[in-house]
Amino acid sequence: MAELRILSANLWKCDTNQPAWAEKGLDCSVNARAPGVARILDETAPDVIGLQEISARMTELVQESLTALGKDYAVLWGRDTPIWYRADRLELVDSRFAIYDEELPGHEGSFNNGKTKSRTIAVFRVKENGRLFVFASTHLWWKSDNPESKSYQPFSGAARKYQLGILADEVDAFCEKYDCPGYIVGDLNAVYSSEAIQSLLTRGYLHAHDIATAHADETRGHHICGNSGFDLNPDPGTFEQAIDHILCRGIADGTVRNFVRAAPEWYMPISDHMPVYSDIIL
Repeated sequence: MAELRILSANLWKCDTNQPAWAEKGLDCSVNARAPGVARILDETAPDVIGLQEISARMTELVQESLTALGKDYAVLWGRDTPIWYRADRLELVDSRFAIYDEELPGHEGSFNNGKTKSRTIAVFRVKENGRLFVFASTHLWWKSDNPESKSYQPFSGAARKYQLGILADEVDAFCEKYDCPGYIVGDLNAVYSSEAIQSLLTRGYLHAHDIATAHADETRGHHICGNSGFDLNPDPGTFEQAIDHILCRGIADGTVRNFVRAAPEWYMPISDHMPVYSDIIL
């Protein structure tokens, strides 16, 4: 058996310092935040990483910082949703990248701003035991389907369900082709009770939080960190409010040990999303 750590992190795609930060003597540019990203990856030591909202410049700077720390990850390009992995432990067998369509069949409106909502899928072989697994990183449509929300757009929940269904179909196909388990991670912009998450649970996926045998984090893992500034001491919220998830398919009982959100105080100005990871056995 091999134990691997899989991690998901949305890195807030902002390369330049913002006026509200500069006025406070702060810096949210990619140059200022990249060392923090490298630090959290060094401290959590994942074997596979699904990223969202990462720019080319952030990729370059984080890679440089990780190399300086003695760590090295191979990068599977996926525009805003790439996958990073430890090439010393894993061999890339197959992959796919695609951008979600802007249209939601049967409904008006665009559901992919700047074509940033995408999915990257990889099939890996664990070098130490030959086991295969499918890993997918994704970022779904972000607007609310609550008419009272400032970001309201009708059918947004249906769009997330539709996008996640497309990804699940593709992951299922890879799992069946290679006869192996699968894992979907990412910023789904959907809470546990949403149509999107529940649709995957209904078709047999399991949430890592629900099946973790050692520890299941109960916090939200999301706080204010954007153009106007950041919250240093956010309300931790509840798991039910979380929008960053790890979903599993075709796994054996007891093979997900932890579901953890890495949320040190120093990471608060790095991104509005706290990295989330699980330890899995293959």
